[in-house]
Order: sequence, then structure tokens, then C-alpha cells
Amino acid sequence: MSQTLPRSETASGTAYLERGEGNETLVLIHGVGMRIEAWQPQIDRLAERFRIIAVDLPGHGFSAPLQGPPALSGFVAWFDGFLKEIGAGVVNVAGHSMGALIASGIVATAPERIKRVALLNGVYRRNPAARAAVEARAREIGSGNFDREAPLARWFAPEEQGGEAYRLVHDLLQAVDPAGYAAAYTAFATGDSVYSDCWPQVTCPALFLTSDGDLNSTAEMAREMAEAAPRGRAVVIEGHRHMVNLTAPEDVTAALSDWLAER
Repeated sequence: MSQTLPRSETASGTAYLERGEGNETLVLIHGVGMRIEAWQPQIDRLAERFRIIAVDLPGHGFSAPLQGPPALSGFVAWFDGFLKEIGAGVVNVAGHSMGALIASGIVATAPERIKRVALLNGVYRRNPAARAAVEARAREIGSGNFDREAPLARWFAPEEQGGEAYRLVHDLLQAVDPAGYAAAYTAFATGDSVYSDCWPQVTCPALFLTSDGDLNSTAEMAREMAEAAPRGRAVVIEGHRHMVNLTAPEDVTAALSDWLAER
């Protein structure tokens, strides 16, 4: 695994990283099974111009477990409390996968505190087959008897396997707390439609980025969300899968930079 990044901790037990001293704040939320280190390329580049805050999800990395039922609304309430606890003020929020669902929840429930929102490899209104598959995976993970390497085949193309990004994600999945993983995955499996009606009311710049090889967070989903949001924009990166911020870091960072430049 790459070197563990330094963290601070809130009084309630949420671990986070803060870097950079820009006039605007960008908060990064990772996906299920990951932690702050999954944002390393974006932290390194964007901290040159922005104040970056990256946070470990509850039960991931060095953060305390979620209190209450494992529902998306609970994770959104946790994130809202975290922003208040650190006195973040008005922020830009970018989330990947499960983090994208949390980002949709915070812009739906507290739009006055969000300047821009970005969903990377986000899910949106799964079809029945996709919902059945993800709910089956959630039950397997919840049982405690699950294959930690199974996501890698979905998240990386064959030519990406064995590379630095693959090794990092592999190691993070091996290290994740089973209970924290199960809670987040349960919320992820059932959360794709919780805030899906919010986009027509979201008036800030909204970026919906995915890759053409991601069969679960599809290009069609990204385009549908972008069409629903008054200032939505879809970006589809070709030749990659779910962990595109690690496998195509320059393309993702460039898209985030363009989004952060929108007024």
C-alpha cells in the first residue's frame, strides 16, 4: 500500500486530511472499501490551488463507525455533521461511487452550503437486474463471508490489473473493516434512488463523470443526471472502468479543474 497520508480527527471520531490554502474548499468523499489515499492524485494536483479536505467514510480508514442504521440518509447526516464540526462553510464537494451518493444527498438537503457538486462514477436509478445484483452483493458482504478481491474484476480492465492503481485498491480492500464495509455497501446498494429527484432543483454547477467501461456507474446514468440538472455537465472518459480517478488521473483532475472554474 502507498504511504498512509497524515490525518486529523474530529471530536466525534471522523478522520480527515487537510491540505492547501486556496480561497475555495474542495471536499473529497471516497467510495465503499476505500479511504483518503484513493484520492492521492487529485489531492497532489488540486492542493496547489485549493484548500483540499478528504475524509474517511465511517468505519473506513481511521474513522469511527456510523451511528444508527446503515442507510444513505445516515451517511448524509454524518457528512453534514462533519462539515459543521470542522467549520467548513460553503464548499465544493466531489464524491466517488458511494461518495457520489453522499454528495447528491448533501446538495439535495443543504444546497445553500454547496457551491459546486461533482459525482464521479455515480449510480442513478438502477434497473431491476442491476439492483438485484448489487443487493445480492450487499447480503454477501453483510454475512461476513465475502471475497475481498471480487470487486477488482469489475473495477479494472484486464490491461489495468497489476498496475500501481490496482495494487493500491487491492490493498485498501484487504485492509477495510468488515463491519464498516458492510454498512456502507448496504447504504450504497439501496441508495441510488433516495435523492435521485433532486437534480432539477440543483442550480449550482454539477459535474457527472464516469468512464465508458463502467458497467454499473454507466455513461447513460451520468448523462441522465446531467440533463436533469440546470447546470449539469456529463464527462465520459474512454477506455477505463470504475477507478478512473486512479487509472486516468490527469483526465479526471482536468475535468475537476474545469468544473471548479465554473461561475
